Amino acid sequence: MTEIGYAYPDLLWTPDQLSERLDDPSVKVVDVRPGERFSMGHIPGAHHYSIYAVNCDDTDEAPLNSFVRMWAFLLGSRGISFEDTIVLCGEITGMTSTRGLWFLEYLGHRDVHILDGGYTAWADAGLATTRDADVTPAVPFRFTPRPEKVATYKDVLRVIDAPDGLVLDTRSRLEFTGEDVRAARGGAIPGAVHMEWLNNLTDDGKMKLAEELRRQFEAAGVTPDKEIIAYCQTGYRSAHAYTALRLLGYERVRNYLGSWREWGDKTHLPIETRAAAQS
Repeated sequence: MTEIGYAYPDLLWTPDQLSERLDDPSVKVVDVRPGERFSMGHIPGAHHYSIYAVNCDDTDEAPLNSFVRMWAFLLGSRGISFEDTIVLCGEITGMTSTRGLWFLEYLGHRDVHILDGGYTAWADAGLATTRDADVTPAVPFRFTPRPEKVATYKDVLRVIDAPDGLVLDTRSRLEFTGEDVRAARGGAIPGAVHMEWLNNLTDDGKMKLAEELRRQFEAAGVTPDKEIIAYCQTGYRSAHAYTALRLLGYERVRNYLGSWREWGDKTHLPIETRAAAQS
């Protein structure tokens, strides 16, 4: 079978692509790994922003807007501006780098990329690394949010009953069935299709090829004609699915930022548990 490539391949950069542009001052590498990992070695000139656990579990308008402003402020405090070409680097092509890509696209940024394979692929390619880091002056990060990129709990309620809508659960099987409870309630959003985010990755931590991704999504009924809302626990694993679907050219895909942390805690929202059906 002839491989059909990604619809938007430039979302992923190889180590060689990044290496060729590393001296370009408009290119900013944002290392999203924990600080301890960054201090042990990173790409020369990289800016550190450990985004894991920078969460929002209330997607009503006021808390969501406050969170967005905080996220943009933290980017600017690392010397990252809206005008930069941004390349996100995780340990692999994991959920933190994809969370960064999704959020930057939500902020309206249109020149953001992920280093495919992350720092592991960079180091394995024998490219330069360092433990030195510069103090970068803060800059404003101006943005215009794109609301079609984010889902609130109200959007999820609408899509549950929409004939052309689909909710995609990217958590573990035990979370999906309600056996692993990580909020006030365990279970799943009614009608959600389950596909764990790890299925998007190769064994060496890179994004799977387009044909394999396309085949697995379509086999689960996750097709481009639907409006798709992905969720997990706090919006990281679901951002990985968002990125995979963006690569394939899906145009109507959102990430539910509050995810199960919000949905499971809002006791008026509907849930279903599938533990009995899975046994």
